[in-house]
Amino acid sequence: MPARPDRDSLPYRDCVGIVLFNASGNVLMGRRRSEGDPDKSAALGHAWQLPQGGIDENEDPLRAAMRELHEETSVTSVSLLAEAPEWIYYDLPDELIGTAFKGKYRGQRQRWFAFAFTGPESEINVETPGGGKFKPEFDAWRWERLHQAPALIVPFKRPAYEAVVAAFSDIPQRFTKT
Repeated sequence: MPARPDRDSLPYRDCVGIVLFNASGNVLMGRRRSEGDPDKSAALGHAWQLPQGGIDENEDPLRAAMRELHEETSVTSVSLLAEAPEWIYYDLPDELIGTAFKGKYRGQRQRWFAFAFTGPESEINVETPGGGKFKPEFDAWRWERLHQAPALIVPFKRPAYEAVVAAFSDIPQRFTKT
């Protein structure tokens, strides 16, 4: 068995994350599709996440966020609300170093964006995103309160999700009618 790479020798993978708010101030979360054997994280109730994905070479992060949102959910009807003020990082746990992300990365460096969803819910399609053009990453979706997101993600990503909540915590108040 080959030796596990040294964590410090591996770079972070550049990615984007999307917080999509509906008119009620809730956010879209997708349940990770299980491939093969049931996912251990799904069994523990941590299968839900916000849409996210990699930034292609020379791709602008905002453009990547809009592309990833469409590829994972079919959604294109959005309006930009905010961008997190800084990159948010997470590290893989030791047991995933050398195996996750094809062994190339120690974790992710993520640029997060908040959007308002301006279309009808019928636009959301995680089972055949892009009319079947893209491989589905989720098998279900739901609206959730932003502050609940860290409890629904795999534990090693929880600090990153807490930073996302902090970055966008004022946005749900914009949707509250007084």
